[in-house]
Amino acid sequence: MKKRILILIIVVLCSALVSYAASGDDILGIWNNEEKDAKIEIFRCNEKYCGKVISLKEPNYPAGSKEGIPGKPRLDNNNPDSTKKLSPIIGLMIMNDFIFAGDNVWKGGTVYDPKVGKTYRGKMTLVSMNTLVLRGFVGIPLFGRSATWTRVNGK
Repeated sequence: MKKRILILIIVVLCSALVSYAASGDDILGIWNNEEKDAKIEIFRCNEKYCGKVISLKEPNYPAGSKEGIPGKPRLDNNNPDSTKKLSPIIGLMIMNDFIFAGDNVWKGGTVYDPKVGKTYRGKMTLVSMNTLVLRGFVGIPLFGRSATWTRVNGK
């Protein structure tokens, strides 16, 4: 009797785990960043996954700004490439070349942080259909920072 109960518990747990398994396209859509001051659209770019900023809470520089001209769109001022400093943040590609690795993980891509003007290696984990953990790192994932994004309008 105990064996049957144990087997039943294992079967139920395994089927529950399978139901949470993501497909590669499960991250497609619009996400709020952790600070909720930007919305990022994740989309397919050929066989990989990419993301771009589609809106900002404050899309223009505020009055008295020292970073840019008040009332004008925010620019990628911190980009180390001087030819890109005049690019608007809205429309900026910040995620490139992620590959679905299975087990709710996408890796092999890069993440650009316009707030500091740096590009990091990246890894994404879909915790639930509406929660995505994005980790940017230098070298190995141990040396990095994670941010939790939430899906806009749930799925």
